[in-house]
Amino acid sequence: MGNELPRKGPLTDIRLIELGQLIAGPFCGQLMADMGADVIKVEPPGKGDPMREWGRGEYPLWWSVCARNKRCVTANLREPEGQDLVRKLIGQADMVLENFRPGTLERWGLSYEELSKDNPGLIMIRVSGYGQTGPKAKRAGYAAIGEAMGGMRYVCGEPDRQPSRSGLSMGDSLAATFACMGALAALHHRDKTGEGQVIDASIYESVLNVMEATIPEYTTSNYIRERSGSTLPNVAPSNIYDCKDGIFLIAANQDTVFQRLCELMGQPELAIDDRFKSHTARGERMQELDDIITQWTKTKTVAEVDELTTNAGVPAGRIYRAPEMLDDPHFKARDAIIDMPTEEWPNLKMQNVFPKMSKTQGEVRWPGVRKLGAHNETIYGELLNLSDEELKELEKKSII
Repeated sequence: MGNELPRKGPLTDIRLIELGQLIAGPFCGQLMADMGADVIKVEPPGKGDPMREWGRGEYPLWWSVCARNKRCVTANLREPEGQDLVRKLIGQADMVLENFRPGTLERWGLSYEELSKDNPGLIMIRVSGYGQTGPKAKRAGYAAIGEAMGGMRYVCGEPDRQPSRSGLSMGDSLAATFACMGALAALHHRDKTGEGQVIDASIYESVLNVMEATIPEYTTSNYIRERSGSTLPNVAPSNIYDCKDGIFLIAANQDTVFQRLCELMGQPELAIDDRFKSHTARGERMQELDDIITQWTKTKTVAEVDELTTNAGVPAGRIYRAPEMLDDPHFKARDAIIDMPTEEWPNLKMQNVFPKMSKTQGEVRWPGVRKLGAHNETIYGELLNLSDEELKELEKKSII
């Protein structure tokens, strides 16, 4: 099952109890587990986290990633006995993580005020759509809603169509990452003071925090960014260009880089042309400039443009999918993708732990375990000293 492997990374002395489900909470738990924390994931008995069933094909593969390195137990948090089990686990933990609708833990008697009475250093990580306070706090909120409210959805897509999404649950992943950052900052504070605290990470504010200068741009000049497809307004050249056999991305908007691109295309005069010689000028004539570059790229293959731009020091690259990632020697050299054996797949490939650390690197020790409640006996037996008979009785009553 993998739980006998020693944990590695900077958080090996930290225990986190994960109560959430789906993405926003569990991705935060994954980040912690990747860095060596002992993450104990609590799922409802019977069916578990819905992520166990998400994915394509016969075997949902997302679970293998989002539940990796976690020990999994079951507990019915809607029943007092299940709440008591989790309360005892949290009493022996550094952190508790949840992404239920605000007010849910309080209804279950698991508020921070209650939990911190016996564990004053406890750090509670709360991830939700709108945050724990405010008039929208108790609304249901998924990533798509947070992306829309935070401003990301409006600027994504082609200008002549409805706003698009990225194809990934970016709002959830951003909220989980900010929640992880807050929790690590809280650990530092606890090291100095002994005090725990609550981390309140909302999806919409996590999105808002990566929205660059959209707010000051509007408040100072009434400028609202609009959808611009594959380009950024007033940033050129930075686009996807057609080649003989495919497409290729070139980002040469800085003056010196643009000069190198012009020389590469055999048109050095463009770099001093009044139409293109400054960042502002190029931004105003984006389409005209893109047409000139496309005329050049269409005469060459993707491989030829890739080699030429690389040798000239022009930032550029192919548009990768999974096959290209697996074939790229740079991915291989940095072990960005690893093989992780599972019961169903002898060499299931997934992304490695990131970021890389020179002294305390984390690692993937095992993928998400398929058996629901796989670590019930280990966790409840070793941490809470429950006997086999007590565990069987709890299972019989559907508490675990």
